[in-house]
Amino acid sequence: MGIITRYREALKNETNAGIVLIIGAVVALVWANFPAQAARDLYETIAFTELFEFAGHSMTASVIASDFLLALFFFIVGMELKQEFVIGSLRDPKRALVPILAALFGMAGPIAVYSFAQLMSENPNWSGWAVPVATDIAFALGVLGLFGKGLPVALRTFLMTLAVVDDLLGITIIAVFFSSNLNFVYLAVSIAFVAVFGFCVQRRITHWYVLWPLGLLAWLFMFMSGIHATIAGVALGMMVPAIQRKDEPLPLTEHITERLNFYSAGIILPIFAFFAAGVNIVDSGGIMAMLTDPAAIGIYLGLPVGKTVGITLGVALMVYVFRLKLGKGLSLPDVMAVSMIAGIGFTVSLLIATLSFAADDPAGPHARVAVLLGTFISLVLGAILLRWRAAWHAKHPEIAESADGDDEPVDEVPAEPSDRTWGEVPGGEPEVEPGQYDR
Repeated sequence: MGIITRYREALKNETNAGIVLIIGAVVALVWANFPAQAARDLYETIAFTELFEFAGHSMTASVIASDFLLALFFFIVGMELKQEFVIGSLRDPKRALVPILAALFGMAGPIAVYSFAQLMSENPNWSGWAVPVATDIAFALGVLGLFGKGLPVALRTFLMTLAVVDDLLGITIIAVFFSSNLNFVYLAVSIAFVAVFGFCVQRRITHWYVLWPLGLLAWLFMFMSGIHATIAGVALGMMVPAIQRKDEPLPLTEHITERLNFYSAGIILPIFAFFAAGVNIVDSGGIMAMLTDPAAIGIYLGLPVGKTVGITLGVALMVYVFRLKLGKGLSLPDVMAVSMIAGIGFTVSLLIATLSFAADDPAGPHARVAVLLGTFISLVLGAILLRWRAAWHAKHPEIAESADGDDEPVDEVPAEPSDRTWGEVPGGEPEVEPGQYDR
């Protein structure tokens, strides 16, 4: 088995995919702060030297990674969203209500923490309010799979639903708050290409020489319209049918995700992490300047503290006041443990951090390091809490079995990472006759 094949197989495990992301970020952070000035300058040259100008934008390697390459990741996110809404954990709003509302509280919590940090500062910086709201779904599920063995199956479904809604809200924030100088003609052209793409995939016209040009044109005109171009990737992904036909072994969303996941998780995301996380702390005031920056404080506390407090208190309110039910076998301490790993905001938080601050604002680099620090704190504390809850469930199996939960069956999503790509819903997909309407 060759190196590439082994690498491809390893990335099917969510934990390994998260490790690759960490490696990309750590390599960049070490290189950008290497003791030798020449090494630091080389990183700056590679990341930020203008390669060419396009549609009035200076295209550097960093911009290409965040605006162009990352669109493929968001295309997969779009397919995941489509699948969850059609055949996954969001298809039944009644069962998904608690994690959906938890996601809203999980965004309000970090915003509140960030706002409090600015109010307590003499020099508040409100630009980064949206940075700590996002959850990295793949990374969080990988941590749950690694440290959450023995926890109720419903906990993974809870996290999956929460993270999917979180992603959707994060994408909405990018589209609404980080768009400028909108050109509605280009936007309409982009939407038209998205519609043609959707027409093709609905009729199973999936030749690469048809879909790739349509996708690239949709991205191009979205980029030129003033809306962040990754939104084109989400829109294209939402066009892919999630219900399989009788002659298909898998839904088209799963089939395309399997084909592209290696390139997204194994190449594009590490490249993005490499360029987004390479912050020169040495030349921007040092570690203390970063740790005491009000924007950074709001982010590295907003991710672990804001997510945990927001989700836990929100669920407590829904369960104890409004009498909604958690999944079978779940209790509030389980939710608290999983809410901590919801503070792993790696990919989308890094993207929002690069969009939130002006190029000459020193808080921008500090914010990106704060995302890494907040993610690290969430990962470590989340792992400890998950092991604590797993040990509790192992000692009290009779309590977990008799716990008051949703009497309806929950999706049997495995608690451990499997060979499926993250976000897939195994088994039970309804089949439709060829030619029947596909959602």
